[in-house]
Amino acid sequence: MRLLSILFVVFFSFSGLAQDMEKQELTTKYFFIRHAEKDLSDPSNRNPDLTNQGKARSMNWAKMLAETKIDLVFSTDYNRTRQTAMPIAEDQNQEITFYNPRDLYNENFKQITKGKTSVIVGHSNTTPYFVNKVLGYDKYSAIDEKVYGKLYIVTIKGGTITDTMLIVN
Repeated sequence: MRLLSILFVVFFSFSGLAQDMEKQELTTKYFFIRHAEKDLSDPSNRNPDLTNQGKARSMNWAKMLAETKIDLVFSTDYNRTRQTAMPIAEDQNQEITFYNPRDLYNENFKQITKGKTSVIVGHSNTTPYFVNKVLGYDKYSAIDEKVYGKLYIVTIKGGTITDTMLIVN
């Protein structure tokens, strides 16, 4: 009986430890992209749609991410970002969640995305700034207005944050 009690305690101690380790080893992954090419024909339009080239790029983002299970898709509430996020969201059977580009990486966002894989579509200035907020330091600067193919991948596992920036044509 005593041996059974000891085994019981040891079993539950290790299973509790395993659960704690599992919580610590959750992987959170972010794919940050800038919206695709926008229509610049009317300089006074602050909310332009994507060009045909931009629509093709947004479809390519969806194809590129097709083999990755995306749990959440975020976008600012502008035509160009929504239109960039839409093919990804549709391909992954996800809704687009809008975020405020003036309130990045807050506690609510951290909790919602913890342990999940998310795509975040933003702008030439907010996307690198958002990445920097996750990293905890300023590594990336604003994206040149003519560049639409940068992909930032940030992974958080346990207490370790890694990042990669790719240029996709």
